[in-house]
Amino acid sequence: MRTRALELARFGSVGAVAYVVDVGVFNLLRYGPGGLLEDRPITAKVLSVAVATLVAWLGNRYWTFSTRRTASPRRELVVFGVVNVGGMLVAVACLAFSHYVLGLTSPLADNIAANVVGLVLGTAFRYVAYRRLVFTGTTPTTTRPPDGSAPAAHGHVVPAPHDVPAALADGDHARA
Repeated sequence: MRTRALELARFGSVGAVAYVVDVGVFNLLRYGPGGLLEDRPITAKVLSVAVATLVAWLGNRYWTFSTRRTASPRRELVVFGVVNVGGMLVAVACLAFSHYVLGLTSPLADNIAANVVGLVLGTAFRYVAYRRLVFTGTTPTTTRPPDGSAPAAHGHVVPAPHDVPAALADGDHARA
């Protein structure tokens, strides 16, 4: 339970940084100096999500899911990208519905549709997909030593009794 809470906190932290990048790039492209993509909200959103995705992949791979990384970062990055396309489509669908169907075209309406509603729905989708599809490496397990003492601290693997070298068989597991 504690491990999952820590993982969710890290996921949220990485997501918060990626969110700032996403919203910042989106608004810079739409409303910044020169309004580069002022009349193209979907293009601006796709580009902002692409930049935020790179930030999120680095944070999630090396911090949030560091114990679940696989031996194939290339595979992870590809699947991470596919999952983020799915998450982006959720945000873009919310923006497109609000902007083009409902006719809510103000900066506030675009931001609420894409960066509040779309982000919340897309984030839930991403978390589940990251755990089930992207970061699928084995989490180190902690086993109780044969002497019944407490397992090693989080992140340290205590060998199972059958894996304990003969030199440590006397119960000295502190160096294991």
